[in-house]
Amino acid sequence: MLDSRKIGVVGAGHIGTAVIGGLVRAKLTSPKNIIASRRNTGSLDDIAGKLGIHTTSDNRKVVKSSEIVILAVKPINAREVMSEIKDLVTPQHIIISVMAGIKTSFINSYLGVECPVIRTMPNTPVLVDAGATAISKGGFATDEHLKLALTIFKSVGSVEVVPESLLDAVTGLSGSGPAYVYMVIEAMTDGGVKMGIPRQIAFRLAAQTVFGASKLVIETGKHPAILKDEVTTPGGTAIAAVHELETHGLRTMLINAVSTATVRSKELSKIIEENESI
Repeated sequence: MLDSRKIGVVGAGHIGTAVIGGLVRAKLTSPKNIIASRRNTGSLDDIAGKLGIHTTSDNRKVVKSSEIVILAVKPINAREVMSEIKDLVTPQHIIISVMAGIKTSFINSYLGVECPVIRTMPNTPVLVDAGATAISKGGFATDEHLKLALTIFKSVGSVEVVPESLLDAVTGLSGSGPAYVYMVIEAMTDGGVKMGIPRQIAFRLAAQTVFGASKLVIETGKHPAILKDEVTTPGGTAIAAVHELETHGLRTMLINAVSTATVRSKELSKIIEENESI
């Protein structure tokens, strides 16, 4: 589907570079069809050497050279970068945004162009091709544009298509979710250490347990409650531990965490629109 389309990545940081790596490894396009920009020229040299793509510190050159432009800069830098490239963006460009909290309508309005915009919310496991990404299309984007974005992000994990109105909730769930899981792994590790297991062994066991449990949920398609019941034998250790977790409100805390992060994402979106007005 990508054929020989020229793809540009403005902001080749962790997420941007991960997406480039996914495209190259999946052989969806030739590295020669990809150009990426970043302020740190030393990092650009590393990316060019590892992935064989074109690199530049000039964001404008990326837009000039590309049909599909992936904006992967931090939201705080969005206004500066879009101001820099806006006179080069045409209705023929396809813009894919990885900028958290920035609506497609705002991007179109700020750029002053009725070009197709696809908004995405990936998470950091895209770095190991195990990301969870949600995507939405803007007002000028078609299903074909959406399919292009799906193809790109499926190279670094799973993808869900959602209405743009749900992307703040996605940010609270899967976007911020890795942080919750890392805390669980860290806490389980400390629990193992408390009970006498050497830290590195406890860490490996905890991380593998989370990985294995997630893999089992995905591959079996069973509801997590059913899989939990299969582990909790009558009078056993697991049910005793589950009771302890329920006593301290683990379920409620995680629900509240997703809710709180969602609210914060909405707040940040308002700040961007109000303070970075045209």
